[in-house]
Formats: sequence, structure tokens, C-alpha cells
Amino acid sequence: MASIKGGRKRLMASAVAAATAGLALCAFTAPGSALGAGGAAGAGADAFGGRAKPTVVLEHGAFADGSSWNGVIAELRADGYPVVAAANPLRGPASDAAALRTVLDHIKGPKILAGHSYGGTVISEAATDDPDVKALVYVAAFLPAPGETALELTNRYPGSTLPGALDPVTYRQGDGSTATDLYIKQDAFRHQFAADVPAGRAALMAAEQRPIAQAALEEKAAGAAWQTTPSWSVVTTQDLNIPVAVQRYMAERAHAHTTEVAASHSVAVSRPRLVADVIEQAARATAG
Repeated sequence: MASIKGGRKRLMASAVAAATAGLALCAFTAPGSALGAGGAAGAGADAFGGRAKPTVVLEHGAFADGSSWNGVIAELRADGYPVVAAANPLRGPASDAAALRTVLDHIKGPKILAGHSYGGTVISEAATDDPDVKALVYVAAFLPAPGETALELTNRYPGSTLPGALDPVTYRQGDGSTATDLYIKQDAFRHQFAADVPAGRAALMAAEQRPIAQAALEEKAAGAAWQTTPSWSVVTTQDLNIPVAVQRYMAERAHAHTTEVAASHSVAVSRPRLVADVIEQAARATAG
């Protein structure tokens, strides 16, 4: 931003980013946190008619963790929004949605849910029939209908090069059966997942990626909160994981307010201000 005001805001965002590793814990324990009165929740409340701003809950997807939201968290907190970046187990839509619901149940008041990639499947199920979830924001994400799988949707249109970049790891479970976790090969990670992210940052992302259970991509979705909850979608036109045609199809089907951007699958990392702006649009549009 060129203005003095914008520069101060960026400085604030940078300062906040250094502390984001503990944001989720602080949101549950600190006085004046997202669960209490005052603090960030009360900042800038006049824009909401004197009411506190909704808590933004962020759900990461496969091959990522909560740190993938760091830039978005910094932008949102600088604008007065309380934020929680939930930990996604990446085991399957039903169990992952149940884990997210424990977070949602612990946060009082209105909430905006944002999900990246497979995290879109999780927020769709977790938010079903929850009146406190005011809006859903899908960031390069899946918006499955009941009975659909992430794998099925990915293959609906050509364009994903993810299969060739995967590094599967099969292991034995406690009951003696075997299961497979999926990683992205580290030497393919930046090109496949984060082509517009600086090389050094992409290398860190590759090293700290969390695997998703192969079975999670083959498990059918049971809920679709986008059918009843106002939805927004950030469509990434340079995405090599979820083809842009698939993203457009899902967003149009959900009648989502759509923003298209020439970005990789890791748009929350490469374009955090844009993603934060869309989340804030959803919050303002559904206030009251």
C-alpha cells in the first residue's frame, strides 16, 4: 500500500505474524481473546453496529498446516477480527469435521469459516445446521455435494498434475491393517503447490507439510453447508491441484460470491491480503 495508513497497517501485520504460531492456543486461553469480551473481538466493532466482529475460523487442507494461514491471520487481526486456525487431522471428512466442531462449539458467538483445499470439504460438513456460522469462504477449495469425494471432483475436469507429484507412504496400523498417507515430493512441492511463493518459503512449507490419508480423498461427503449458508469462493486460475474448471463448477453450483485470481494453490500464502479481503467481505455481508 502506498499510503501512510496502509504502511502502518502493514507494519502491524508484520509484527503480528511473528506470534502466529501460538494464536490458536491464545484464542482459547488469553483474557480478551476470541472467546471473551474486549481484545481483538471488540476492535473496530462500530462497523458492525456496535457489535463485536465474528470470529474467523480457518481450516487448512492437505500438505499444509495452520502456519499456511499466517499472513491471512496477521491481516485479519490487524483489522480487528479474532481468529482461530484449527488443526485439521486430515484423516477423513467425517472425523475431521467432528474435530472441527469441537473447536466451533468452544467459540461463542457468530463465526465465519474459511477452508483451503480439502479443508473446504471439512467446513462444509462441520457447519451443517450450525446457526452461528454466518458465512463460508472457500479458498482454492472443494465444495462437495453429499455423496461426492475430493478425488471424484478433482477428476471431473482435466488439469491436475498432483498424482505425479505424490509420495505415498504405506504403514501398518494398530489393528494389523495397512493404510497410506500422501505427501508431495519435496523436490516437486513448489512447482505443484506453491509456484508463486518465494523459493525459501516454499522449501519450508515442503519440509513441514502434513500428510493426508489417501482414504480421506476417497471418502464421500455427508454434509454441504453451502446449500443453506452464504458462501464465497476464491478461485485460483494457476492451480495445479484443483483444476480451475473444477473450482468454477463448484462455485457456480453453490451460487458463491466468486473472486478469481492468477495464483497457485497456495494463494493464502502468496496473496494473504486478497484472501483476508474476501473473508472480511463475507463477514460484513452477513453481519446482523
